Amino acid sequence: MAKYIFVTGGVTSSLGKGIIAASLAKLLQARGLKVTIQKFDPYINVDPGTLNPYEHGECYVTEDGAETDLDLGHYERFLSNYTSQANNVTTGRIYQTVINKERAGDFLGKTVQVVPHITDEIKRRMLLLGQDDQFDIIITELGGTVGDIESLPFIEAVRQLQWELPDEDLVVVHLTLIPYLKAAKELKTKPTQHSVKMLSETGVHPDILVCRTEEPLNNDIKRKIALFCNVKTEAVIEAMDAATIYEVPLLMLREKLDLICLRKMNITGYAEPNLDKWKGFLDKLKYPKSKVTVGLIGKYIELQDAYKSILESFVHAGAMNEVKVEVVNVHSEFITAENVSEKLSGLDGLLVAPGFGLRGIEGKIIAVQYAREKGLPFFGICLGMQMAVIEFARNILGMKDAHSVEMDANTNYPVIDIMEEQKKITMMGGTMRLGSYPCEITEGSLAHKIYGKYSITERHRHRYEFNNQYLDQFQQNGMVASGINPETGLVEIVEIPSHPFFIGVQYHPELKSSVENPAPLFVSFIGAAKKYNEQLHTSVKKAAQVS
Repeated sequence: MAKYIFVTGGVTSSLGKGIIAASLAKLLQARGLKVTIQKFDPYINVDPGTLNPYEHGECYVTEDGAETDLDLGHYERFLSNYTSQANNVTTGRIYQTVINKERAGDFLGKTVQVVPHITDEIKRRMLLLGQDDQFDIIITELGGTVGDIESLPFIEAVRQLQWELPDEDLVVVHLTLIPYLKAAKELKTKPTQHSVKMLSETGVHPDILVCRTEEPLNNDIKRKIALFCNVKTEAVIEAMDAATIYEVPLLMLREKLDLICLRKMNITGYAEPNLDKWKGFLDKLKYPKSKVTVGLIGKYIELQDAYKSILESFVHAGAMNEVKVEVVNVHSEFITAENVSEKLSGLDGLLVAPGFGLRGIEGKIIAVQYAREKGLPFFGICLGMQMAVIEFARNILGMKDAHSVEMDANTNYPVIDIMEEQKKITMMGGTMRLGSYPCEITEGSLAHKIYGKYSITERHRHRYEFNNQYLDQFQQNGMVASGINPETGLVEIVEIPSHPFFIGVQYHPELKSSVENPAPLFVSFIGAAKKYNEQLHTSVKKAAQVS
């Protein structure tokens, strides 16, 4: 039987429940246990797929095509294990399921209520991943903050499970805040006391308190928190701010968070944690040998979570190349032909990010042209790849008004067109081309050199595709399709062989990058940026010597 750990949050949002959950899972995994993590979100959307990135950050896509919360990206990056549709559940999905059952007459005329019908469905989903022998421990992160109205059914479901399951089968970890008042020069425990009191009033009692803090917690403060919150002193865990999220597992190891959970769950026979690869990654991350500067051309740069997986992929790839990747955010809406050189000068590489809609499109196209003409390493993802196609069509093939039908339905040169199976779809949620699909790579291409294989699978999230009616014209003039879906003929990868490094992909390679398995495209792109930087410095030195 699987055992269950629930991670709740108090005092304020954005304390890092997802990182704590992922770090705990990593430690348990490193001890030889089979672990997975799931996220329960209290919003009424069925999934984040229709949410604007400004609302909720990045929409993370799993192998099986689920559009999920960005915390699932943290789970996969830490564990190097795939998640699925079952790992992210929202209030909207819960209510949708219950209402569908009511319409079908499954409740035999009973009055459908939050308790027991909604809470029963929540509990069913919470226990779903533990119903076979696939996992030893299921960690469940509850979105929101204790005291939120929308979170109450989830908290009530945990209360019922605390009553229904044996004591050793369920642990509640409560993440809270210990603020430091500079004027008084002291840490204040009262917000944590109130948070635990509020949680206890719902009938859920935390077993462990993880306390986010800017200053160390001394033993006196830990004892005070333990006394007033009715937990053991050793179960008060210090979670100091870290330079990088990837240090958090080691901080939690030092605080014995995993051991406290194992003792509470009466699990024995576990091994000492093997974190050698993780520590090796951290050493490279902390002590880079050089630096590269990469431009991220996007339209949601005001919110960094909108490009979370891309930014983390840069971290992974930077460590592999032993360089610090400095990311310069450039808003595509403000790039023009007149200022592009000023906006993009000093870069060692350029990534044009995914997105939807017309806003900022022309700026992305101008940025692509700059990278192509200057020999600057270029990497386009999804919409970024499509912008590379449009730029090439306009400036090399002479198709002056070439465009995507997403932005211009009446263009004379629809080099990017809507996918055939998407044309009759009217519902927006969960209807794009989602999840993992195969791609066959051309021998001798840049893509083949990067992946080192002929067949790959990558994750997708799009409605529009390269229009194969124009494929011959592109290939005859220097932009080749080096990756093709073998079942549909969809162009997955385009590249310009005459360019030092120019590649665009229809899929999202950032969604599969992890600490222990960085995405090959990102590793190669940062490697190309490193080479570009070195050559630039070499030429500058030579010029100085000549003068």
